[in-house]
Amino acid sequence: MNAQINKVVLAYSGGLDTSVIVPWLKENYGCEVVTFTADLGQGADELEGLEEKAITSGASKAYVMDLREEFLTEYAFPTMQAGAIYERLYLLGTSFARPVTGKHMVKVAEQEQADAVAHGCTGKGNDQVRFELAVKALNPHLKTIAPWREWDIRSREDALQYAAAHAIPVKQSTASIYSRDRNIWHMSHEGGELEDPWNEPSEEVFCLTVAPEAAPDTPFYLTVHFEQGTPVAVDDEPMGPVQLLTHLNEVGGAHGVGRADLVENRLVGMKSRGVYETPGGTILYTAHQGLESICLDRDTLHYKEIVANRFAELVYYGQWFTPLREALSAFVAQTEKRVTGVVRVKLFKGGCTVVGRQSPFSLYREDFATFGKDDVYDQSDAEGFINLFGLPLKVKALIDMENGWAEGLSAPDYSRFKRD
Repeated sequence: MNAQINKVVLAYSGGLDTSVIVPWLKENYGCEVVTFTADLGQGADELEGLEEKAITSGASKAYVMDLREEFLTEYAFPTMQAGAIYERLYLLGTSFARPVTGKHMVKVAEQEQADAVAHGCTGKGNDQVRFELAVKALNPHLKTIAPWREWDIRSREDALQYAAAHAIPVKQSTASIYSRDRNIWHMSHEGGELEDPWNEPSEEVFCLTVAPEAAPDTPFYLTVHFEQGTPVAVDDEPMGPVQLLTHLNEVGGAHGVGRADLVENRLVGMKSRGVYETPGGTILYTAHQGLESICLDRDTLHYKEIVANRFAELVYYGQWFTPLREALSAFVAQTEKRVTGVVRVKLFKGGCTVVGRQSPFSLYREDFATFGKDDVYDQSDAEGFINLFGLPLKVKALIDMENGWAEGLSAPDYSRFKRD
């Protein structure tokens, strides 16, 4: 323990882990504890009474900041515009929530003249890396305390016993032991029955979406309007970021859209099973990709697929505040200048598909693509193009045949290439 630490700013959710950390820090470091909570849209039930609870637990001061709009416009939407999806399924809802939280936690620590920051992330997870990299990037003078890497508590059952001993009210119980993380973008679920990857998640796991088989039997259609890659309206009604995503979450959730179940590779080296609900985000990703299909040229679109994979890794690994992420974001922003238009999306029984798209910058030309009679494309031009495009293949095949290497012939005789 470091006796020189006088004041700590704790990233505080009011959940089991951070609730017991407040008295633990005071007992083991003898320091003043200030809590910081980022309102990222986790819901009124999680935020209600949070300041009072923090003070009752022993904090000297409690900050709660509404960061929902910044979270969406500066983190979630840019990641969506990049097309970043970790390991083909995860839309990174927890991953990009940590840097915005870390950024403002550092600001509060500087304002409070604190010596350190603290978090409730376990030593097995990704979030410890995400928080601490944000702190290192923004204020490397701050020390970081990670109780899960120090204390004797080894399970959530232990934490529940500690909370009971210190009269700290918590919502978790040994009967319902899921670890959840919620914000306006998504909700994640881990632990309990989900630790066995063979187990299908029971319906009690899900909170934002209905089961696809229980969704309405009639398809639902909506339109999403984008300006330079940013969603600005739904069904012709202009909406701010928070209102727009809240609406899409409700509509998508009612139709069972946005569930994902995957065993992912954590940064620390182990695999873990996570179940995610991202109804509004799934609609936006789908619609945005549909619009890009007509607004981006082939080479840019294909190169963006390469960038998307690397971008997803950077976000997942907690490397938001890095030169490479900033450079890739600059590239993505350039690609989005022409991504303006409207996309029509169909929601049905958990499915989300694009069924229409239009844009003033569309590169799709019906007069070029038509199979009917046209005056803008001379089909005889294709012969010369194919001859040139296939020239390397033709040359290779001729050489192979001359050397007896053609498919179906005997093995080549290398002796003819020997020098005397």
